[in-house]
Amino acid sequence: MKTIGLIGGMSWESSLEYYRITNELIKERLGVPHSSKSLMYSVDFAEFEKLQHNGEWEVIASKMINIAKKLESSGAELVLICTNTMHKIAEDVQKNIKVPLLHIADATAEDIKAKQMTKVGLLGTKFTMEQDFYTGRLKEKHGIDVIIPEMTERKVIHNVIFKELISGIIKEESKVKFKEIIKNLKANGAEGVILGCTEIPLLIEDEDSELPIFNTTMLHAKKAVNLALE
Repeated sequence: MKTIGLIGGMSWESSLEYYRITNELIKERLGVPHSSKSLMYSVDFAEFEKLQHNGEWEVIASKMINIAKKLESSGAELVLICTNTMHKIAEDVQKNIKVPLLHIADATAEDIKAKQMTKVGLLGTKFTMEQDFYTGRLKEKHGIDVIIPEMTERKVIHNVIFKELISGIIKEESKVKFKEIIKNLKANGAEGVILGCTEIPLLIEDEDSELPIFNTTMLHAKKAVNLALE
């Protein structure tokens, strides 16, 4: 079994899910009392949230590269960034380490293509929804068209993520808003919807969506386990 390196803390609420899922999947695959061999470097998210909103992505890249190198030198044989937004600097990180960095969009695209879908909606932070590092990768590398919510809906999603979900706050009124946004994505031609922020699955589950959902936390962690057991 390979050792999985997890860059977490962005937020710790979803990083906890990565730790739980990877261990549960290893137990399912190998039986009791097996568990996942992993290392986690958990950051103080307040520092990174400020850098994100100030647009200081070069600073973020430098910090993330240093963290990935620490995980690699400590024995990690593959690395995961446990958040969608931070994949804006994923290629910079990969260029500076020798072990593979498992891109969350690639893990998600595999499942989308397995379900023979070519057009999906995307929920995430404004960075993930509006910038090209995520939607562009899905289109150019995997041939998947992405529909994003309208501007007012993107603001709602972003605020719920940063004002509620990263702190573990789950509100029924926010769930209702997300369900309406998903309904609108369906009306615009989406065949499924990517929960493109690792906190969103804390709020939205299969039964809450009119469309099939792609839980990026689960898909990323599952792919990591598959690679760890190759």
